[in-house]
Amino acid sequence: MFKRNATPTESAQPVQAVERITSVLGSGVIWHGSINGSGGVRIEGAFEGEIALRGMLVVGETGRVTCQNVRANTVIVAGAVRGNITTQKLEIRASGRVWGDVVTTAFVTEEGAFLRGQIRMEETVELDLEPAPETTPSEAAQAESIAQMPIQIPTPAEPAPVIESTQKIMRKKKSEP
Repeated sequence: MFKRNATPTESAQPVQAVERITSVLGSGVIWHGSINGSGGVRIEGAFEGEIALRGMLVVGETGRVTCQNVRANTVIVAGAVRGNITTQKLEIRASGRVWGDVVTTAFVTEEGAFLRGQIRMEETVELDLEPAPETTPSEAAQAESIAQMPIQIPTPAEPAPVIESTQKIMRKKKSEP
């Protein structure tokens, strides 16, 4: 009655690696500077500067980001972002607030999310990120040699001696009047 066709109609697409958070800027931290590189970053504190990230950027509910232009593959906003966002995928959660223009290929929002700016949807977005750093052959050889080294845990030659002592505690008697 319910048979599946022998020839699949779905296109076989490679499975992409799950993006994950590798660094966290905690809720009590205020940071001025730049975040560049690759990996996943979650911001729960306050950040002001430049973000150019090959990976995922999550601005948590307590996160506050002020950048002229945030650039990352995926941006999820549950806190506040003041500045333009250029990304392949933007998600603004119900608690998220964005003040700035957005250029993206995919946009997701929840009821209650706030955006003051323009959204420009493109077929592809060029993030203009620096090329991913590659390890040199000497660095790769050094890392491999370190990985193959056996771990040596020092053991004490003799057990530590046990010292027993007895001490008398002298108490002063109360003199009665």
